[in-house]
Amino acid sequence: MNMKKALVTVPLSFSLLLPTTASIVSADDHSSAKPTVTTEAVELRASLDRLLSEHAYLAVETMRKGAEGAEDFEASANALSSNTEGLSKAIASVYGEEAGKQFKQIWSDHIGYFVDYVKATGNEDAEAKEAALQELTEYRKDFSQFLENATDERLKAGKLADGLQMHVNQLIGAFDSYVAGDYEKAYEYERKAIEHMYGVSKGLTSAIVDQFPDQFNETKAVTPAADLRSNLNHLMSEHAGLAMMAMQNGIDGSEDFKASTQALSHNTDDLAAAISSIYGEEAGQEFKKMWTNHIGHFVDYVKATGADDEEMKQKALDALDQYRQDFSMFLEKATEGELKSETLAKNLQSHVDYLITTFDQYAQEDYDMAYETLRESYGHMFGAAKALSSGFVNQYPEKFSSDMPSEMPDTGMGGAEQSNNFTWIILSVLAMLAGTAVFARKQSRNQ
Repeated sequence: MNMKKALVTVPLSFSLLLPTTASIVSADDHSSAKPTVTTEAVELRASLDRLLSEHAYLAVETMRKGAEGAEDFEASANALSSNTEGLSKAIASVYGEEAGKQFKQIWSDHIGYFVDYVKATGNEDAEAKEAALQELTEYRKDFSQFLENATDERLKAGKLADGLQMHVNQLIGAFDSYVAGDYEKAYEYERKAIEHMYGVSKGLTSAIVDQFPDQFNETKAVTPAADLRSNLNHLMSEHAGLAMMAMQNGIDGSEDFKASTQALSHNTDDLAAAISSIYGEEAGQEFKKMWTNHIGHFVDYVKATGADDEEMKQKALDALDQYRQDFSMFLEKATEGELKSETLAKNLQSHVDYLITTFDQYAQEDYDMAYETLRESYGHMFGAAKALSSGFVNQYPEKFSSDMPSEMPDTGMGGAEQSNNFTWIILSVLAMLAGTAVFARKQSRNQ
């Protein structure tokens, strides 16, 4: 890959990034005095949450596919390129085609250096590996200085460079660990890489809305309600992303299948641990069992596909159908009608359909369509997070009424900051589920 470095020469604004539009909230519009997850600034943050976290997710997976020499490597790389196109088109919509091309060049360059590292590893070329790392070092320095200048020093180059180095370390660490056969470590790095991008989104969005307040109706990107939505963006999209990869690994019989399912389990553990810290170990364990069951139905579908067992596949789909109905009705009651079960059930069915369709396309070796659907599935979870966070904030506005401090976050664009103060609503809802036994099915385990 032969790419030249280029710097965007215009101020960096993402005001026209595609917003997350899915909504299942029935409440009336709220006045500006009430907390909300749907301000212009929060929509920008959610858009960056999606694009930046998807970049990290697809980058790790594409590098892994490259190491495997997998048949779907090209399709995975194309998905990563499409993510770049999404960012580039947003820039072009604001500043014109030339600016969009410049941004696309610099963003593609840094992806290219990672690809160079993958190729060098495959060729056992230590010199080429070092050259790729040096290019990444130069990239982070140049890009950090650019962002400091573009944001009128709202973001500092020194801290930015540290944050970008963390991004490099996480992606290289995930790849190196995978090549070394340390699959658990590889997925630990992947999860950290995804989480890190939510900090990048938070810091960058704060700088942009502070720099161009009129473009965002004088709203803020960092509020209790905004943090709730971003936290849900993270947990829910990570669930979908890890589930899709675990399903692929399952049908392939990959050596890292167990590690990928453990990563998915750790996503569940994060929720269960939070519930335990508030409501006790028993409530946390009950939640963990319920959430694991729904994951188990997808595992059942993978096993049935491998066994070419149509009856078993249908049973798995029936179990998922029952899950969405029960869970939808529960959430309507829990939120006192802020979320409607009928609409919830449709959105949950979309989640099921996305994951099943992505998996079926992958199993049928229609990789281009599989990764197209994969991106849609990943993106769908941001609409779900918007709807759920909006419902919770509408139900308990007093818990989200205070704004965060107005000064810029002291951030090097590091990892996302999780806070129980901002997520207590979702945790309380989930904890209530601990006493609601809606399934009896046990998770099927693959070894």
